[in-house]
Amino acid sequence: MTVTPEQQAEIDALRAQAQPTLRATSPGMEAHLYRAHPVLDHGFIRVVDYMGDDSAIVQAARVSYGAGTKHVSNDEGLIRYLMRHWHSTPFEMCEVKLHVKLPVFVARQWIRHRTANVNEYSGRYSILDREFYIPAPEQLAAQSTVNNQGRGAVLEGAEAARVLDLLKSDANRAYDHYESMLSQDGQQGLARELARMNLPANIYTQWYWKVDLHNLFHFLRLRADAHAQYEIRVYAEAIAACVKDWVPLAFAAFEDYRMGGVTLSGKAIAVLKRRLAGEVVTQETSGLSKGEWREFEAVWG
Repeated sequence: MTVTPEQQAEIDALRAQAQPTLRATSPGMEAHLYRAHPVLDHGFIRVVDYMGDDSAIVQAARVSYGAGTKHVSNDEGLIRYLMRHWHSTPFEMCEVKLHVKLPVFVARQWIRHRTANVNEYSGRYSILDREFYIPAPEQLAAQSTVNNQGRGAVLEGAEAARVLDLLKSDANRAYDHYESMLSQDGQQGLARELARMNLPANIYTQWYWKVDLHNLFHFLRLRADAHAQYEIRVYAEAIAACVKDWVPLAFAAFEDYRMGGVTLSGKAIAVLKRRLAGEVVTQETSGLSKGEWREFEAVWG
């Protein structure tokens, strides 16, 4: 992880200040506030600010749904009810703002989650640092033969060494040219907004990302999943660790009903019923596609 001396000084100064407040705070999230949690080789995530806690979710639900929730005897039960029945607005009462340092190609995948507010480090005004994501050897894998979006066997030996050398040399060569275009022996050089086009997708960028808890859970459900790309999954896992400390009741319900739960199609439910009745069902007789059948078998065997 690379935190600049200026960023570390800011973190230390903020951590040293204790501010009296009447607003609701989460002890678990206070422990994370401002701290940088390392991700990948040069990246990090850190909580810059947050609003709300488990009680904010409960408070919003009781205002919204009134008598409809009075049979729920405690906050945990209510939160689990809301999660189980896919209610969203109570979870939107909590928000978090993150400072994230990440490779550009991960950022382009991340930005597809359009339900957040984002402000990114600008290559038009500033010169990007010479920092690139270079995968660890165990993350160098061939293309999967069964999944167009996935990885297959890990590269080994001479092939792995060749790929690593290409990644490092290409990234540094591109950055050398970037620097040379910006300033050339007393000449003004190319504008930063143009010179940046030559930089590789594994260079690091930074942004502030603010999102409500409902949409953050959606992000985590997709990106912390075991099938997500490794480079974005490790960021999701680092964020999830903070969220677990921030809203423990909501996160426990999320783990149970979203991360640990399974959603079945009508056809899959019909297959399950047929199996429970003792019928032998194959992919050909199930009405499911090969992909659907593979996913069904992974859960039900």
